[in-house]
Amino acid sequence: MEKTELICIKCPVGCMLSVTVQEDGTWEVKGNSCGRGEEYAHKELTNPTRIVTTTVRVRGGRQAVVPVKTRYDIPKGKVMECMEALREVEVAAPVFLGAVILSDAAGTGVDVVATKSVERSDID
Repeated sequence: MEKTELICIKCPVGCMLSVTVQEDGTWEVKGNSCGRGEEYAHKELTNPTRIVTTTVRVRGGRQAVVPVKTRYDIPKGKVMECMEALREVEVAAPVFLGAVILSDAAGTGVDVVATKSVERSDID
């Protein structure tokens, strides 16, 4: 029997989960206040993934950076590789909401997209 403690991040409540994996492979999740907690525990212990959010530099824009995120979850082990790739990215204004900023982030097949539009600056 293996016991693990987790804090669920599926909603703002942040339930403290106690997950027990029996020797026959069955799971017991306690402490969740909704069904998403059990789903989170299974995913976190078998295939943890994350949405990556950050900003990238904008050249010639009214703002110096644009917020971006991965379109879908990527494997937790690929998050730092994705962040390293985004550190090298600079886009030219205008940038439109939903524009693909980086394709196939860290070889995951998931694109990174802009979550806000940035207009071109009137000042050259």
